[in-house]
Amino acid sequence: MDKAARREKVIEALNHARSMELYAISQYMTQHYALDDMDYGELAKNMKLIAIDEMRHAEQFAERIKELGGEPTTDLADQVRKGQDVRTIFPFDSDVEDDTIDKYNQFLAVCREMGDNTSAKLLENIIDEEQEHANHFDNVAGHIADLGDSYLSKIAGTPASTGAASKGFVSSSSEG
Repeated sequence: MDKAARREKVIEALNHARSMELYAISQYMTQHYALDDMDYGELAKNMKLIAIDEMRHAEQFAERIKELGGEPTTDLADQVRKGQDVRTIFPFDSDVEDDTIDKYNQFLAVCREMGDNTSAKLLENIIDEEQEHANHFDNVAGHIADLGDSYLSKIAGTPASTGAASKGFVSSSSEG
């Protein structure tokens, strides 16, 4: 396979990953608004921070695609689900992140097979951050399942503000 064909394979993988990030941004922001409306501020705040991480990932993929001579997609990988209950959001998002990690590991293998170590490193870093998101969603889902209303009542009424200059969930959690 010639260099141009290998490059196209990488661009295709990165564009698929970008479409997954664009979906996650839309899904998580929809959930952020819903959680805020339900008055679960802390959950809403962290959902927004995770969406901001996904925005950064989408931008990183777009920049790499442009470096390779491709055109970044604007398509969403899936349909956004609306009207989810607080008890269904976190197991749902955990599954989204698990699927993302699985796909990104496949894309990582493509990048390595095509000899693109720069794209491979980008995917490795993003996979690590997606795992942090999955862990967070798993933890919250577990708390809701195990503690139910007592956990949710503790969070009800907490502030949802992320401040003017949010860095995202991964950046925020690594600072404190």
